[in-house]
Amino acid sequence: MLIPVILSGGAGTRLWPVSRSAYPKPFMRMADGESLLYKTLTRALRVADGGNVLTVTGRDFYFLNRDEYARHPDAKIDRMRFLLEPAGRNTAPAIVLAALYVREHFGADANLLILAADHLIADVDSFVADVARAQGLAQEGWLVTFGIPPQHPDTGFGYIRQGAQIGESGQREIAAFVEKPSLDKAKEYLASGDYVWNSGMFCFRADVLLAAAAQTCPDVLAAAQACHASARTHESPVEYDKEKFLAQPDISIDYAVMERAPRRAVVAAGFDWSDVGSWKAVSEIPSAAEPDAAGNRVVGKAIVVGSENCYIQSDKRIVAAVGVKDLVIIDTGDAVLVSDREHAQQVKQVVEQLRDDGHESARHHQTVRRPWGSYTILEDENDCKVKRLTVKPGQVLSLQLHHRRSEHWTVVYGTAKVRVGDKEFLLKRNESCYIPVETLHRLENPTDTDIHLIEVQCGDYFGEDDIVRLEDKYGRVPATASSS
Repeated sequence: MLIPVILSGGAGTRLWPVSRSAYPKPFMRMADGESLLYKTLTRALRVADGGNVLTVTGRDFYFLNRDEYARHPDAKIDRMRFLLEPAGRNTAPAIVLAALYVREHFGADANLLILAADHLIADVDSFVADVARAQGLAQEGWLVTFGIPPQHPDTGFGYIRQGAQIGESGQREIAAFVEKPSLDKAKEYLASGDYVWNSGMFCFRADVLLAAAAQTCPDVLAAAQACHASARTHESPVEYDKEKFLAQPDISIDYAVMERAPRRAVVAAGFDWSDVGSWKAVSEIPSAAEPDAAGNRVVGKAIVVGSENCYIQSDKRIVAAVGVKDLVIIDTGDAVLVSDREHAQQVKQVVEQLRDDGHESARHHQTVRRPWGSYTILEDENDCKVKRLTVKPGQVLSLQLHHRRSEHWTVVYGTAKVRVGDKEFLLKRNESCYIPVETLHRLENPTDTDIHLIEVQCGDYFGEDDIVRLEDKYGRVPATASSS
C-alpha cells in the first residue's frame, strides 16, 4: 500500500501577515481560493491506496485540518487519519511516529509518501508518475527522496548530489546532501548537472525506515517507540503523552536518517515545484494573478499608478500604489506589510519583533478559528471588546465564567441555544441576553446552519486568562483559551 503522510503545521513567519502561528502557511489560500493544504490533499488522494491519508499536525491545528479536508469532494473523512502533536517538534519524530502507526495499521511493507502541506505543485499528472517511480524503488528497500532540478542558482535551498544510476530504472543514488551554498557554489552546482534541490518529500517502506532509524539514530527510534506506546488510543485522532513526546530529540529526518543510511535514492522530479517560502515566491506563481503591462500583479483590491513589478494583495481595503517599483504590499485588514521583493525573506524578523513585544498579531488574525467556528474582533478598547461569532451546526462553546467582564449576546442570524446561570433558552434573530460577571454561561448551535452573534464584553480586563472553563467537549485546558 501507499499511504501519503502530510506534515501540516508551521510557525507562520515568512508569509506574515497572512500566515500566523495560529493559522500558518498550509491554510493560506491561493488566488483560486484553495489552500496549500487542500492542494496537497488533492495530490495525496491521487496516489493514496483506498483513499487513506495520514496527517501529522499540532493538536491546535486538528480542527483546521479536518474542516479543510471535509470541504474536499474526494476525501472520505473516515479515512483521513490524524496524529496530533502536543507541541512543536522536528520532522524525524513526526515521520518515525508515522511509520510506527502505518506499520501497526497497514503492515510493515506499506509505503509512506511524506508530503509537506505547504508546497505548491501544478503538474499533478507528472507528480503521480514520479511517485510511481519512487514507490518502485521503495518496494526494493531504497529510502527515496524527490530532487527538484534547479532552474537557477539558488542559495535558499539545500542540495543533493546525485550518484550512480540504479540499474535500468533511470534513477540515481544519493551521493551526498549539501547545505545551502554560496552563490558561486550554487552556480557551480547548476552548471554541473549533478545537483538537485532537496524538496523534503520522501518515499519509503515503514519497515525499511524503522530499520534505518535503528541503525542511524537509535535514540530517536527508542523515544518515538515510547511516545507511540503512550498514546491514549491508537485510533484516529491519536494523542500522545506530552512528556513522552517532548522526550524525543528535536532533529530533522535528513540529519537523523537520510544523511547516514545505506541505500538512498533520489528521483529527479518531472513536475514543477515551489516551497512558497517567501512573498517573492508567491509573487512569481503564474496562477497568482495576471500581470499588467508594467508587471504588477494584484490579488484583491488595488489601484496602481506609475508603478512597476509590484505584487499587491488586499483582503478588504483598497490599496493605492503610486510611483513605486519592486514592492510586495500585503494588507490583511489588521496589518500591512510593505517590503522590497528582494528582502522578502526578512519578514520573519518582523514576526520575531512582534513576539518580543507580545503583540497579538504575531499569533492571531482579526478572525480567529476555533473548533466550534470562529470569531472576528470588531473593536478592542480598554473598556470594551466587540466580536462577531460564527458557530457551526451542532457545535457548542465551553461552559465558562469570567471574573472581570460581563457579556452581551445579540443574535444576527439563526437561532442559538443559550445557558445563563441555571436558565436555558433559545435566542432568535434580533434577540439579546446579558451575562453578568461570575455567571456560568454557554452557547450552542442546535440547528443545521451557521449562527451569527455579536458579543459585547464590558469590564476592565479581557485577557484569555479570565476564562474559567468547567466543561469543554474539545478537551481544552481551562483558563488557557480565548473567548469560548
